[in-house]
Amino acid sequence: MTRQIVSVIGGKDAGPGTAYDSINPSRIGEVVARVGLADAETFATACRTARDAQKEWAAVPPPVRGRVIASIGRLVEANTESLARLVTEEIGKPYAEALGEVREIVDTCDFFLGEGRRLYGQTVPSEMPDKNLFTFRVPVGVAAVITAGNFPVAVPSWYLVPALLCGNAVVWKPAEYAAASAHALYRIFAASGLPDGVLNIVFADGQATYDGLSAALEEGTVHKVGFTGSSAVGRTIGELCGRHLQSPCLELGGKNPMVVTPDADLDLAVEGALFAGFGTAGQRCTSLGTVIAHSSVHDEFVRRYAAAVAAAPLGDPTGDVVLGPLLDHKFATRFEEYLTWIEPHHTVVTEKSGRITADNPRGDFTGEDGLYYHPVIVDGLRPTDRLFLEETFGPIVGVTTYESLDEAIDLANRPGYGLSSSIYTTDPKSAFRFRAGIGAGMVSVNNSTSGAEAHLPFGGNGKSGNGSRQSGMWVLDQFTRWQSMNWDYSGRLQKAQMDVAEITPDLEFRL
Repeated sequence: MTRQIVSVIGGKDAGPGTAYDSINPSRIGEVVARVGLADAETFATACRTARDAQKEWAAVPPPVRGRVIASIGRLVEANTESLARLVTEEIGKPYAEALGEVREIVDTCDFFLGEGRRLYGQTVPSEMPDKNLFTFRVPVGVAAVITAGNFPVAVPSWYLVPALLCGNAVVWKPAEYAAASAHALYRIFAASGLPDGVLNIVFADGQATYDGLSAALEEGTVHKVGFTGSSAVGRTIGELCGRHLQSPCLELGGKNPMVVTPDADLDLAVEGALFAGFGTAGQRCTSLGTVIAHSSVHDEFVRRYAAAVAAAPLGDPTGDVVLGPLLDHKFATRFEEYLTWIEPHHTVVTEKSGRITADNPRGDFTGEDGLYYHPVIVDGLRPTDRLFLEETFGPIVGVTTYESLDEAIDLANRPGYGLSSSIYTTDPKSAFRFRAGIGAGMVSVNNSTSGAEAHLPFGGNGKSGNGSRQSGMWVLDQFTRWQSMNWDYSGRLQKAQMDVAEITPDLEFRL
């Protein structure tokens, strides 16, 4: 029986909206959920509802809010298999990866449950007597969170958990093609005891979301925007927020490089490149974009990499596979466009490309009726190629060569993204030179470009974001604002920088 899903505002289902079918990409004839997409006014209404609920939630002591976060973690843990199966069904993520994604929510909750007791401010000495200075973290108010569907439950938790812990109310707009997974996560959060209106979920398309967000910013009912998605849409969100003097939290795309040095362990580098390039069918913001291999190891690396990709199991995501299908029809259409960027001077070192069908099979696998595509390695990239410069969301990895580490760093930075990066080397000097030179917000040494932990900052620079960070204690700066207070108990007006006691040194003194 097909799930029927609508927005939930103030604890109540919203109207039916415009029908949208979220499909199973491994069996495109199977509808996972029929979703009612809301209009812009519904989004704006949700923001007003959140504003009305936020003050009462902010008055709950932070350690108590931390206990709510703890309950969310335990509820997610108890529902791990069900939630992971739903993620696999709706977006085609291999089940083992879906389990890891759900585990990341638990880890996030485990970290932040204690932050309710550690929303530290400081007591600061004053330059005047009988006066104390303090700083406090205060909630921003209402956060509008807009997330992509490639990580339909883990990435939203990076926003929702700290935002709620800090005393904010939230309006969450997940990707419509991952609506069933998002709705399930919302129900888990609601079961934790959150008051109605503190967390609201709105399903809407891009235009309705933009128009509703614009109206809410104009009304003053949204005080922070969190967005995970493409660099192009992130730029639009940033422009909108800037007009209202707000700084959004933007987590955008990547063209993530992996440098392979002459002294690298090639088998380890191939293993990392396989997972980074083709895990989740290359549909991560941290997926490997370009391998930058030293000329002395380039040919051997490519030979081993092509063999590993050829042997990688691809198919039904409920099984033990590296690659499942693409997320949705729109991503399949875009991926087919990326394949047209392959130029005559390139070499496709994998045997086939395009959609897997009976006429274009991968071994015995014909793709059945899913959105399955051949993984592609393209060698011979040049720094001016679109495949080198632009994000390609899907199972395609480029390869180029370098002679010096400085050249490799320059190539790694050239596309202008700055999310994740990797270097495979056994030389500590190379590792630290790469770290110092790369513009990415995240650096891996002898590890893949993909992989986040709940207590490390996650985020990028350049086309990959505006420098904001998620995860760990660093995300608290996104969902709180600093407030300072001075308390003068001297009984008289003491004017800063004017009534300060003077101590006169003898600056002519010499031994």
